[in-house]
Amino acid sequence: MSSSESQKILSSSAVMAAGTVVSRLSGFVRAFLLTAALGNLLHADLFTIGNTIPNMLYILLAGGVFNAVLVPQLVRAMKNDADGGEAYTNRIVTLAGLFLAVVSVVLVAAAPWVMSLYLNSCYDSPGLADQRESVIAFARYCLPQVFFYGMFVLVGQILNSRGRFGPMMWAPIANNVISVAVLVVYLVVYGPVAEGQKYSAFTSGQEMLLGIGATVGIMAQLLILLPYLRAAGYTYRPRFDFRGTGLAHTLRLGVWTVLFVVVNQIAYTVVVRLASGGTGCGSGGEHGTGYTVYSTTFLIVMVPHSIITVSLATAILPRLAARAADDDLRGLAHTLAGTLRSALAVIVPFAALMPLIARDVANTISFGAVRDNYQLFTLSLALFGPAVLLFTVHYLMLRGFYALERNRTVFWIQCAVAGTNIVVALVAVTATDPEHTSPALVVAYAAAYAVGSVLSYTVLRRTLGGLETPVLVRFLVRMGMAVAVSTAAAWVLLQLLGVLGPNPTNLVAALRAFLVTALDVGLFLVLARFLRLREVTEVVDTVARRVPSRGGR
Repeated sequence: MSSSESQKILSSSAVMAAGTVVSRLSGFVRAFLLTAALGNLLHADLFTIGNTIPNMLYILLAGGVFNAVLVPQLVRAMKNDADGGEAYTNRIVTLAGLFLAVVSVVLVAAAPWVMSLYLNSCYDSPGLADQRESVIAFARYCLPQVFFYGMFVLVGQILNSRGRFGPMMWAPIANNVISVAVLVVYLVVYGPVAEGQKYSAFTSGQEMLLGIGATVGIMAQLLILLPYLRAAGYTYRPRFDFRGTGLAHTLRLGVWTVLFVVVNQIAYTVVVRLASGGTGCGSGGEHGTGYTVYSTTFLIVMVPHSIITVSLATAILPRLAARAADDDLRGLAHTLAGTLRSALAVIVPFAALMPLIARDVANTISFGAVRDNYQLFTLSLALFGPAVLLFTVHYLMLRGFYALERNRTVFWIQCAVAGTNIVVALVAVTATDPEHTSPALVVAYAAAYAVGSVLSYTVLRRTLGGLETPVLVRFLVRMGMAVAVSTAAAWVLLQLLGVLGPNPTNLVAALRAFLVTALDVGLFLVLARFLRLREVTEVVDTVARRVPSRGGR
């Protein structure tokens, strides 16, 4: 991609990335407080699963359509409709609001049956009856989040289609602030879970505080977006004239996206069921790893993806849609290929570094009830680093298919991804012990997106007539050289710092992780300049321009 276009995309991405950084930092505080209060064993899994299911169900029922289909359609409506797409947008908001409201009510009423899909069958045993009732109670409090998740994403996508990228990235901070406040209150009132209670159910008061607090946070992040709609020039007016207005085309595209999401969520349902058995059904006792370990480590390693890849993808999606509408396949391929290299400039070094610092990162984030079990995070963290690299390639390639409205192709590729995830997860978890349930699921995740990245890249390259593969190969060769040297130097430093001991305090572990990371990143950036890795230097220069100088400019 041209230097000017690259700078525009990176500049738009920087605004979103800044919001994502703050959001992720506040999200980490929430995650650390959660594990400090609840631990990382069965007691924690009850709330984590109950609070995660609404997001999964939102994605299953509407998320794919909202995220992937609506932005290109909104851009087309703004470009082609006489009213700038206002009537089309009003119909979409009205239809989505009605659908999400009805679905949320039905899900709350059906909470016991809904949770039976996600819990291992061992939760039906009398010994886990109280724990099962706890997770169902959390689901009842949290399932209204489906409505608020859906409307948040829809409003955010309306803003994105009008070039207002920042609010959607900053709004989740409100959710995290409320969640942190709820957890602080929880710790003050109830304290960290005692050692003998790490497999116990919750009391009704604990369920109410955590469940309602979680839902209020999701509601807040939606309400914060609403004032920005008027600032973006959009005022909502309910429209119920859905027939003959172009929605049929959107819904036809949505059919394949819904099928894509269904396949993806089937795989994730298998993952949650297997993870719930890691802490609830095994004989490994306190050494089992379950959904809390899996989701917490996933949250950590997704930071560079969320800050860089998602920001880049959100910034380029309107451009990709516009070029697809103009039948400019070469321009679409050029933009997407350049964005892929920019994302890999950050993700590849991170994937190589993560296995080195995983143990110290796990140590650093572990307080309170989770302190004695922090080692359970280590292997999942180490394995997730390379896995996210594979996911990044697949994720960006799908943005190209969505811009081309090739949703059917995406569905078939996702069938291969989900099938791989299910098969490898079942085999790996069955073949290991409870302690390695979460790492086995991470291996399945990596295998699935290894298949997905190869398939999606190959098919899209053929569809577009090329994706600048020779340029990508040359970039990866130079990147590999820089990463190999910087990671090797970081490994040597880690060995030298081994004198600090295998189980140091949180502060010492944080210091060791910081020193290893600083050497790795510093050396990598020097080598990137020397090897003329333009994609790396552009990302660094964009960040540097966003940091105020000492003179206050």
